[in-house]
Amino acid sequence: MQSYDELLKRGMAQVPEKTKADDRFEVPKAHVMRAGLKTIVTNFNEIVTALRRKPDHLLKFLLKELATKYEWSGNQLIFQGKFPPELIDKKIDLYVKTYVVCPECKKPDSKIIREGIHSFLKCEACGAKHVISKV
Repeated sequence: MQSYDELLKRGMAQVPEKTKADDRFEVPKAHVMRAGLKTIVTNFNEIVTALRRKPDHLLKFLLKELATKYEWSGNQLIFQGKFPPELIDKKIDLYVKTYVVCPECKKPDSKIIREGIHSFLKCEACGAKHVISKV
């Protein structure tokens, strides 16, 4: 008969390495071009698809954070004003932290649900539910 320590070592050897949430979840960097006084994001649809959020929600957030106006041209999102790619990526990262990643388990498997006048971030991985202060 094997001792407890031997069984524990054998069992721990069979446990796979724990994967991090960010190993499988990577937010695409914004592909930004400038045209005069306008900033063009050419991969906005790709970003929204990766985040599993409605385009209007991310767009509303970016417009508020950048304090600007926009227009659509095909698949391109055009902001009025000159914005460096780093700033747009920083704002998208803030959106991800606020509206996508679960504060409990740090996984991106979440959705935004509305109950009455409140919005919640509901994690599909751990089941946690957090009030979203910004909407």
